[in-house]
Amino acid sequence: MDLEWIATLERASHTAVPAARTAFDGPFLLRGFLGGTGRANAVSALDPAPDPALETRLPRIEAAYARLGLPARFRSTPLDPPGLEAALLRRGYRPDSETAVMAGPLEGFAAPDAALEILPAPDPDWLAILATAEYQTPQRRAEKQEAAAMMMVPAAWLLLRIEGRPAASGQVAADGPLLGFFDIATDPAFRRRGLGRRLLAAAADWGQSRGAVTGWLQVSATNAAAMNLYEALGFREVYRYRYFLRAG
Repeated sequence: MDLEWIATLERASHTAVPAARTAFDGPFLLRGFLGGTGRANAVSALDPAPDPALETRLPRIEAAYARLGLPARFRSTPLDPPGLEAALLRRGYRPDSETAVMAGPLEGFAAPDAALEILPAPDPDWLAILATAEYQTPQRRAEKQEAAAMMMVPAAWLLLRIEGRPAASGQVAADGPLLGFFDIATDPAFRRRGLGRRLLAAAADWGQSRGAVTGWLQVSATNAAAMNLYEALGFREVYRYRYFLRAG
């Protein structure tokens, strides 16, 4: 396992998904927003070296989230210090399902699309399509709306319309040679028409115009259809992560 490549993608993830509050505690990056999306409201380790202060550090991290009125949520990756999972289990945390991080070259599938709408921020049509693919709490919706003004790298919210109707959407963030894909969704009325692949191709073209050469994304490890599509485009799994939250 290439930990340097994983660390590069982890840094890209934190850059592409902004959070209103951040802090470090030893090897851990603490991020807090409105309690909506996982990545903007979780703790992630950035150094897999042993952490001799781990047992005393965890309650301090929990207290920091308690002050924000948020539950402590740990995002477990191959960069965890040894013993983190066991320590979290002892403290009553339980693992959630796994997410696969995939990456691949843009060159093989990038293609411009004259129908692509490039938005500076998510609009109601964009959010409506995303709502068909995920459960949107008010906090998640608010975070996605506020994130546009917080981005420190080029980003765009993409929309494809079919016969004047919003049909597919996605978001991208260009971070030097890396292009992150997020929130790829197709309205159920327009599925099985290849719109997801078409939007990804147009998004890759947008990224290439800004110097990106490698795409990366995060997808539920149980979403076989999406993973098959990404593999067909040349993406390969690099690693997996999962969240640990306290039971109940």
